[in-house]
Amino acid sequence: MTKDKQNKYDTAYLKIAHEWGKLSYCKRRQVGAIIVKNGMIISDGFNGTPTGFDNLCEDENNYTKWYVLHAEANAITKVSASTQSSKGSTLYVTLSPCKDCSKLIHQAKIKRVVYNEQYKDTSGLEFLEKAGVEVCQIEI
Repeated sequence: MTKDKQNKYDTAYLKIAHEWGKLSYCKRRQVGAIIVKNGMIISDGFNGTPTGFDNLCEDENNYTKWYVLHAEANAITKVSASTQSSKGSTLYVTLSPCKDCSKLIHQAKIKRVVYNEQYKDTSGLEFLEKAGVEVCQIEI
């Protein structure tokens, strides 16, 4: 695939991740993630509480509850419960991964991460690069 065509697809998938993030009930920040393999979306996720919990992500002091799952974690666990494999796929996420999600991304054998906004702590990105995962920031 040419670089121009790849950039066009990267931008489109990142826009889908952005729209998916709007489904989150979190007030402080809505994050969306899409996992793509061989030109097909194989999983998706947004930040939120685990299944069966109320959808309120923040406590009475506006702090994020400790058990809220990040969009990447939701997308990875969703694909792991399916017949699909994330090995060799690309993760599109609206916010660069934290260090905990970066470990999941590496273990899920995702080869590439495309993100829009950079998270304040860049240690997750540094870990991914050290692990050999291609990381790319795109403005949308």
